[in-house]
Amino acid sequence: MATEIELDINGKRRAIHTEPDTTLLSALRDQLDLTGTKYGCGEGQCAACTVLMDGSPRRSCLTRATTAAGKKIVTIEGVAQNGRLHPVQQAFLEEQAFQCGYCTPGMILTALALLKSNPDPSDDEIAQFMEGNICRCGTYPRIVAAIHRAARMMRSSAHES
Repeated sequence: MATEIELDINGKRRAIHTEPDTTLLSALRDQLDLTGTKYGCGEGQCAACTVLMDGSPRRSCLTRATTAAGKKIVTIEGVAQNGRLHPVQQAFLEEQAFQCGYCTPGMILTALALLKSNPDPSDDEIAQFMEGNICRCGTYPRIVAAIHRAARMMRSSAHES
């Protein structure tokens, strides 16, 4: 039986009608037209569907929409602010850390969570935190370089503030 829930998506409250078994991924894509979050494997193994929930990476294909009610959810559409790319997004562009781009939203959101908890990660720390984010194009060295670049950019902008 469908029920109405309220989701906090990218800082905006959105009401949706959903079945108890509807995934957050389906709600985002099919009901809210936020298609940046990608369907990959549907089993939580590839991380293409990653969103941030209360600041932590979550696989939206495994998360029920009803579970997300009351949580702050950030999708790739909510990362840029005031028409400006976030430093992680900018670094991914500058390092050409993607080819097909399908995994990129999940990679960027996971990298954001990493840099929030560790503003200067080593290569090993990046690899460990990003484990499970699959890039079928194999751009892992450029992803690591992008995360290092974003970390430098974020530290530099913090010093300027």
